[in-house]
Amino acid sequence: MTTLDEALLPGLLDRFYERVREDALIGPLFNDVVNDWSAHLVRLTDFWSSVMLTTGRYKGNPMALHLKHAPKLTAPMFDRWLAIWRRTTDEMLPSAAATAMQAKAERISESLQLALKINDPAGRAAMLSKPASAPYRSTPVFSSETLPAALRRAHSTKAGTWGVIRVLEGRLRYTVEQSGEETILDATRPGKVRPQELHHVEPIGAIRMRVDFYDHDPGLAA
Repeated sequence: MTTLDEALLPGLLDRFYERVREDALIGPLFNDVVNDWSAHLVRLTDFWSSVMLTTGRYKGNPMALHLKHAPKLTAPMFDRWLAIWRRTTDEMLPSAAATAMQAKAERISESLQLALKINDPAGRAAMLSKPASAPYRSTPVFSSETLPAALRRAHSTKAGTWGVIRVLEGRLRYTVEQSGEETILDATRPGKVRPQELHHVEPIGAIRMRVDFYDHDPGLAA
């Protein structure tokens, strides 16, 4: 359960979208699409209340709304949106709440980008590289500074538990202890962790990453 205080949402969203509207890359698109910012911010407050606190207040369809503007949307726009979101949540929320909201935003961004690319060959390939079902648990998003020491030394999952290491920014060296095989992971190449297979990870510079856990083989190439 997140420690998010719902009373903080209106101020957070006001500041975030103030920065979005001023941004040279994504501001023009938002300002062209949104006609009534007051009403839009109310809907967004309902949306984040629903996804973070399960209040059920939001009744819209974000996927359908974004699909209308698919030709104008690019991957760098999503990256910029996330960067502004991280900056604003870090400034305005307690650490645990900021981390939770950043992780949720990253998942939303990933889902939207896959949907927007569904008719594109590269997009289909990216979608097929994802697990067919949702993970039963995920770690928080770790940075180079917050990556736990336990993940930097040899460790393994339990019997029957598979993991997928997802690098959101930067590069990460993934080493399987038994074979000594090293793989460089990045945003385009996740790493599959097999049950009870000793391994460790090492950041290569600044990174942001998380681990998703499954009770079945997620089907990614190691």
